Amino acid sequence: MKAVRFHGQGDIRLEEIEIPKCGKGQVKVKPAYVGICGTDLHEYLGGANIIPTSPHPITKEKAPLTLGHEFSGVIEEVGDDVHDIQIGQRVSVQPIIYDGTCGACRDGLINCCDNNGFIGLSGWGGGLSEHVVVPRAAVYEIPEQVSMKLGALVEPISVAWHSLDISPLKRGDKVLVLGGGPIGLAVIQCLKARGAETIIASEVSPRRKEFAKKFGAHHVLDPTQDDIVARVREICGGVGADLAFDAAGVQAGLNQALKAIRAQGTLVNIAVWEKPAQLQMNDLVFRERKYIGVTTFVAGDFRHVLDAIAEGKLQPEPMITGVIKMDEVEEKGFKALIEEKDKHVKILVEVNP
Repeated sequence: MKAVRFHGQGDIRLEEIEIPKCGKGQVKVKPAYVGICGTDLHEYLGGANIIPTSPHPITKEKAPLTLGHEFSGVIEEVGDDVHDIQIGQRVSVQPIIYDGTCGACRDGLINCCDNNGFIGLSGWGGGLSEHVVVPRAAVYEIPEQVSMKLGALVEPISVAWHSLDISPLKRGDKVLVLGGGPIGLAVIQCLKARGAETIIASEVSPRRKEFAKKFGAHHVLDPTQDDIVARVREICGGVGADLAFDAAGVQAGLNQALKAIRAQGTLVNIAVWEKPAQLQMNDLVFRERKYIGVTTFVAGDFRHVLDAIAEGKLQPEPMITGVIKMDEVEEKGFKALIEEKDKHVKILVEVNP
């Protein structure tokens, strides 16, 4: 079968590899659409970082590995002991790999597993292949009214959904969102769906500012032109935002967000930082502000997001700014997102439509 594989920095290849076999507790999926993620781009530009170069503790695999961790597909085979899902069922794949035995896993926090990894980054195949075998627990049935393309957006939106769950968000809150990339835009959509009263976005890119407005931001600020702290306080009646979500991971933005939230407000970090950040502790201490980190999602988040899309509470289709073929992944996918990132939010790869 064909698969797009990561070999090293700047080296991804469309190759022929063996079709995986389906075993106990597993299902074989025929991928339909696969999203290209910022993590994929970081690996391509500077990897391997997350992709293992020595055997992963769970999968026992290392590069070269098949890519693709945001994907939808169709069940084409089930293991002998799998009886609760049918061949032909459309599914979204939850890609977290976890050991199930560490302290975090025993607490139900599979996203915080001591040995965690991801299908499409750490082994067990990936969505950018004609077939992939995954644990039964990793697949979530897509409702009839949700398209396969939208099924490939469930993974990044679940990151946003989980960040709201971890936060102290209340209906009627005033919220600042840093960054208008895929995760920041997903946060804006989820905030709108879950009752935030005022959503303020901070973004530089003109195109992404437009997307932020389209997805529900009431105010869109430009940190290169606006005094973010002063404007947020003005919009929020002089007291600052109740909450802020950092989906940018930039020091200047972190500094602004800490000052822009109200006394006892909360700043939630979603961003993966490329270098160490500095935290001005007195900005926390003297206003009793809180700073918390979140990562990916937990069991159940995929189901909540799929249901919200099915019910029309989330309408993420405009996030899809391009659809390409497997043999176009590097030129029209990775390079397009790197060289023309202001034009794109999410490019999907059509594997088996």
